[in-house]
Amino acid sequence: MPLMEARENVFAESFGKALLVLAVLAFLLVPLAYHPLLAQGLDREGAIDAIVGSDVKTDQTSKKAQTERILAAIENTRESAEKVRKTFSLNTLEIVYVPDLGDEDGVIERAMAKQEAEIETLRESIEGSAMFYHAIDSRSILLRDVIAVEFAEDDTVTIFVNGTGEE
Repeated sequence: MPLMEARENVFAESFGKALLVLAVLAFLLVPLAYHPLLAQGLDREGAIDAIVGSDVKTDQTSKKAQTERILAAIENTRESAEKVRKTFSLNTLEIVYVPDLGDEDGVIERAMAKQEAEIETLRESIEGSAMFYHAIDSRSILLRDVIAVEFAEDDTVTIFVNGTGEE
C-alpha cells in the first residue's frame, strides 16, 4: 500500500505542476488575443502622415495634358508594382486626379484595357503597402480608381487616379 500511495503522490504532484504551467501559459497568451486593440489608430492626428512619412500633394490634370506621361506610367505598371512593394520611404508622393478618363475610347483607355492584369497587380501591391495604401485611403480614393504609378529619380512618386478628388 505505501508504494501505491507514493505513486499517487507523484502523480498528483506532476499533475499539479502541469496544471500550474498551463495556467501561467494561459495568463501570458490571453493578451495576445487582444493585440489588434493595441494597434495605432488612423484617426489620431498625424497618424497617416507618420505612416506615409513623406509630403503628399494632390493635383488635377486632363488626360490630354498628360497623355504621354500617363501612357508611360501604364506601360511600366509591372515594374511599378514591384517598386511599390519594395519602397519604404519617399521624398514626395503626388496624387494626380484625371477627371476626364473614361469619357471616350481614347489611347489611355485602350492602354489600360491592354494592361488590365498588370494594373490589378499594381493595386494589390498598393493595398499591401501601408505607406501607399494610407496615402490614397486618407484622401478617400478607392483602389479601383488607381490607374498608374510613376517613379521619378528623386524619390518622388506620382499616383494617377481616375476621378476629380471631390468628395
